[in-house]
Amino acid sequence: MKLIYGTGNKAKVEAMKRIVQENNINVEIVTLKDIGFDEEIIENGKTFEENSEIKARTIEKYCNKNNINGIIITDDAGLCIEKLNGEPGVYTARYAGENPTQIENITKVLDNMKSYPEMKDRKATFVCVLTAIILESGEKIVARGECKGYIAKEAGKLGGLTYSPIFIPEGFEKPMSEMPEKTYEAVHNHRDIAMKQITMKLKEKNLL
Repeated sequence: MKLIYGTGNKAKVEAMKRIVQENNINVEIVTLKDIGFDEEIIENGKTFEENSEIKARTIEKYCNKNNINGIIITDDAGLCIEKLNGEPGVYTARYAGENPTQIENITKVLDNMKSYPEMKDRKATFVCVLTAIILESGEKIVARGECKGYIAKEAGKLGGLTYSPIFIPEGFEKPMSEMPEKTYEAVHNHRDIAMKQITMKLKEKNLL
Protein backbone atom coordinates (compact mmCIF):
# COMPACT_ATOMS: atom_id res chain seq x y z
CA MET A 1 0.00 0.00 0.00
CA LYS A 2 1.21 3.50 -0.87
CA LEU A 3 0.88 6.17 1.83
CA ILE A 4 0.95 9.65 0.31
CA TYR A 5 2.01 12.01 3.08
CA GLY A 6 0.97 15.55 2.21
CA THR A 7 4.02 17.46 3.41
CA GLY A 8 7.31 18.79 2.18
CA ASN A 9 8.74 18.84 5.71
CA LYS A 10 11.59 16.29 5.94
CA ALA A 11 11.36 16.09 9.75
CA LYS A 12 7.66 15.20 9.53
CA VAL A 13 8.38 12.53 6.91
CA GLU A 14 11.08 10.97 9.11
CA ALA A 15 8.71 11.04 12.11
CA MET A 16 6.02 9.32 10.04
CA LYS A 17 8.48 6.63 8.90
CA ARG A 18 9.40 6.02 12.55
CA ILE A 19 5.74 5.68 13.57
CA VAL A 20 5.08 3.25 10.71
CA GLN A 21 8.11 1.13 11.64
CA GLU A 22 7.18 1.07 15.33
CA ASN A 23 3.71 -0.19 14.45
CA ASN A 24 5.02 -2.83 12.00
CA ILE A 25 3.02 -1.38 9.11
CA ASN A 26 4.06 -2.50 5.65
CA VAL A 27 3.53 0.64 3.55
CA GLU A 28 5.55 2.73 1.14
CA ILE A 29 5.64 6.36 2.28
CA VAL A 30 5.79 8.85 -0.59
CA THR A 31 5.76 12.64 -0.48
CA LEU A 32 4.08 15.27 -2.63
CA LYS A 33 7.37 15.71 -4.49
CA ASP A 34 7.42 11.98 -5.25
CA ILE A 35 4.03 12.15 -6.99
CA GLY A 36 4.83 15.40 -8.82
CA PHE A 37 2.38 17.55 -6.85
CA ASP A 38 3.44 21.21 -6.74
CA GLU A 39 0.14 23.07 -6.54
CA GLU A 40 -0.43 25.81 -3.98
CA ILE A 41 -2.79 24.81 -1.19
CA ILE A 42 -4.65 27.72 0.41
CA GLU A 43 -5.29 26.83 4.04
CA ASN A 44 -8.16 29.17 4.84
CA GLY A 45 -10.01 26.96 7.33
CA LYS A 46 -10.93 28.14 10.81
CA THR A 47 -9.99 24.89 12.55
CA PHE A 48 -7.19 22.31 12.34
CA GLU A 49 -9.78 19.83 11.05
CA GLU A 50 -10.82 22.15 8.21
CA ASN A 51 -7.25 22.92 7.14
CA SER A 52 -6.21 19.28 7.26
CA GLU A 53 -9.15 18.31 5.04
CA ILE A 54 -8.52 21.19 2.61
CA LYS A 55 -5.01 19.80 2.04
CA ALA A 56 -6.27 16.23 1.68
CA ARG A 57 -9.05 17.10 -0.79
CA THR A 58 -6.71 19.19 -2.96
CA ILE A 59 -4.24 16.30 -3.17
CA GLU A 60 -7.12 13.86 -3.78
CA LYS A 61 -8.19 15.80 -6.89
CA TYR A 62 -4.63 15.68 -8.22
CA CYS A 63 -4.32 11.94 -7.55
CA ASN A 64 -7.65 11.14 -9.21
CA LYS A 65 -6.68 13.20 -12.26
CA ASN A 66 -3.34 11.41 -12.53
CA ASN A 67 -4.57 7.87 -11.71
CA ILE A 68 -2.56 7.66 -8.50
CA ASN A 69 -3.86 5.15 -5.95
CA GLY A 70 -3.20 4.66 -2.24
CA ILE A 71 -4.04 6.51 0.97
CA ILE A 72 -3.52 10.24 1.43
CA ILE A 73 -2.59 11.53 4.89
CA THR A 74 -2.38 15.23 5.68
CA ASP A 75 -2.00 17.08 8.93
CA ASP A 76 -2.57 20.46 10.47
CA ALA A 77 -1.00 21.17 13.81
CA GLY A 78 -0.44 24.04 16.19
CA LEU A 79 -0.23 25.46 19.67
CA CYS A 80 -3.37 26.47 21.60
CA ILE A 81 -3.01 28.61 24.73
CA GLU A 82 -5.92 28.61 27.15
CA LYS A 83 -5.67 32.23 28.37
CA LEU A 84 -5.27 33.52 24.80
CA ASN A 85 -8.58 31.98 23.72
CA GLY A 86 -6.82 29.21 21.83
CA GLU A 87 -4.24 31.38 20.04
CA PRO A 88 -2.04 30.99 18.05
CA GLY A 89 -4.20 28.03 16.91
CA VAL A 90 -4.47 27.73 13.11
CA TYR A 91 -2.15 30.77 12.85
CA THR A 92 0.64 28.98 14.74
CA ALA A 93 3.18 29.20 11.90
CA ARG A 94 2.43 32.85 11.11
CA TYR A 95 1.45 34.24 14.51
CA ALA A 96 3.85 37.21 14.23
CA GLY A 97 3.03 37.88 10.56
CA GLU A 98 3.85 36.33 7.19
CA ASN A 99 7.09 34.28 7.21
CA PRO A 100 8.14 35.21 10.77
CA THR A 101 11.30 33.91 12.43
CA GLN A 102 11.11 31.49 15.33
CA ILE A 103 12.10 34.20 17.81
CA GLU A 104 9.43 36.59 16.45
CA ASN A 105 6.65 34.03 17.00
CA ILE A 106 7.99 33.11 20.45
CA THR A 107 8.36 36.76 21.48
CA LYS A 108 4.77 37.53 20.55
CA VAL A 109 3.51 34.61 22.67
CA LEU A 110 5.65 35.61 25.67
CA ASP A 111 4.55 39.26 25.37
CA ASN A 112 0.88 38.24 25.25
CA MET A 113 1.36 36.03 28.32
CA LYS A 114 2.96 38.71 30.53
CA SER A 115 -0.37 39.28 32.28
CA TYR A 116 -0.32 35.65 33.51
CA PRO A 117 2.81 35.17 35.67
CA GLU A 118 1.53 32.07 37.51
CA MET A 119 2.09 28.71 35.84
CA LYS A 120 -1.49 27.60 36.55
CA ASP A 121 -2.59 30.35 34.15
CA ARG A 122 -0.16 29.35 31.41
CA LYS A 123 -1.78 26.10 30.24
CA ALA A 124 -1.29 25.19 26.59
CA THR A 125 -1.83 22.25 24.24
CA PHE A 126 -0.03 21.10 21.12
CA VAL A 127 -2.64 19.72 18.71
CA CYS A 128 -2.29 17.61 15.57
CA VAL A 129 -5.22 16.66 13.35
CA LEU A 130 -4.62 14.02 10.68
CA THR A 131 -6.96 13.41 7.77
CA ALA A 132 -6.72 10.20 5.76
CA ILE A 133 -8.50 9.75 2.44
CA ILE A 134 -8.70 6.31 0.87
CA LEU A 135 -8.39 7.08 -2.84
CA GLU A 136 -10.20 3.96 -4.03
CA SER A 137 -13.40 4.80 -2.14
CA GLY A 138 -13.03 8.50 -1.24
CA GLU A 139 -13.68 7.62 2.41
CA LYS A 140 -12.33 10.06 5.00
CA ILE A 141 -10.87 9.20 8.42
CA VAL A 142 -9.95 11.90 10.94
CA ALA A 143 -7.89 11.65 14.13
CA ARG A 144 -6.76 14.21 16.70
CA GLY A 145 -3.76 13.97 19.03
CA GLU A 146 -2.92 16.35 21.87
CA CYS A 147 0.06 17.03 24.14
CA LYS A 148 -0.69 19.21 27.17
CA GLY A 149 1.70 21.49 29.00
CA TYR A 150 2.53 25.06 30.00
CA ILE A 151 4.13 28.15 28.47
CA ALA A 152 7.53 28.95 30.00
CA LYS A 153 8.23 32.49 31.21
CA GLU A 154 11.32 32.74 29.05
CA ALA A 155 12.62 30.87 26.03
CA GLY A 156 15.07 27.98 26.21
CA LYS A 157 17.52 27.23 23.41
CA LEU A 158 16.18 27.89 19.94
CA GLY A 159 15.72 25.24 17.26
CA GLY A 160 13.40 22.30 16.69
CA LEU A 161 9.67 22.95 16.51
CA THR A 162 8.83 26.66 16.53
CA TYR A 163 7.45 26.75 20.06
CA SER A 164 9.51 23.97 21.66
CA PRO A 165 11.73 26.56 23.47
CA ILE A 166 8.72 27.81 25.46
CA PHE A 167 6.54 24.68 25.77
CA ILE A 168 6.94 22.72 29.02
CA PRO A 169 5.15 19.35 28.74
CA GLU A 170 2.97 18.26 31.65
CA GLY A 171 5.03 16.54 34.34
CA PHE A 172 8.29 18.30 33.43
CA GLU A 173 10.02 21.48 34.51
CA LYS A 174 11.87 22.62 31.41
CA PRO A 175 10.97 23.36 27.78
CA MET A 176 11.07 20.63 25.17
CA SER A 177 14.05 22.22 23.39
CA GLU A 178 16.11 21.61 26.54
CA MET A 179 15.24 17.90 26.71
CA PRO A 180 17.18 14.93 25.29
CA GLU A 181 15.64 13.68 22.04
CA LYS A 182 14.38 10.40 23.55
CA THR A 183 12.63 12.26 26.37
CA TYR A 184 11.25 14.75 23.86
CA GLU A 185 9.82 12.01 21.65
CA ALA A 186 8.21 10.31 24.65
CA VAL A 187 6.32 13.42 25.77
CA HIS A 188 5.70 15.34 22.58
CA ASN A 189 3.57 12.82 20.78
CA HIS A 190 0.52 14.65 19.43
CA ARG A 191 1.29 13.46 15.88
CA ASP A 192 2.10 9.94 17.12
CA ILE A 193 -1.21 9.74 18.99
CA ALA A 194 -3.19 10.84 15.93
CA MET A 195 -1.29 8.51 13.59
CA LYS A 196 -1.84 5.51 15.84
CA GLN A 197 -5.59 6.23 15.75
CA ILE A 198 -5.50 6.43 11.94
CA THR A 199 -3.51 3.21 11.54
CA MET A 200 -5.86 1.36 13.92
CA LYS A 201 -8.87 2.42 11.84
CA LEU A 202 -7.13 1.48 8.57
CA LYS A 203 -6.23 -1.93 10.01
CA GLU A 204 -9.87 -2.48 10.96
CA LYS A 205 -10.69 -1.97 7.28
CA ASN A 206 -7.92 -4.41 6.28
CA LEU A 207 -6.13 -1.66 4.36
CA LEU A 208 -2.85 -2.05 6.27
